[in-house]
Amino acid sequence: MAGFDFDSPPADSAEVNLSAECERQLLPLVRGIVEAAVAAGWSREDVLLAMVELSWDLYEKRRGDL
Repeated sequence: MAGFDFDSPPADSAEVNLSAECERQLLPLVRGIVEAAVAAGWSREDVLLAMVELSWDLYEKRRGDL
């Protein structure tokens, strides 16, 4: 399993869009996953859709499980 090295969240969240900051840190990871899947023959759209569905499922149903 890959290790993740997130920066600390901004101290003053009033000055920073937390969603944009999270996206900035997650984008390289998501890109890496998608590129690896496409290289293995998967459809880019299928992989992205699966990631969206998984994320939504985690958000809606399993918030307490993480």
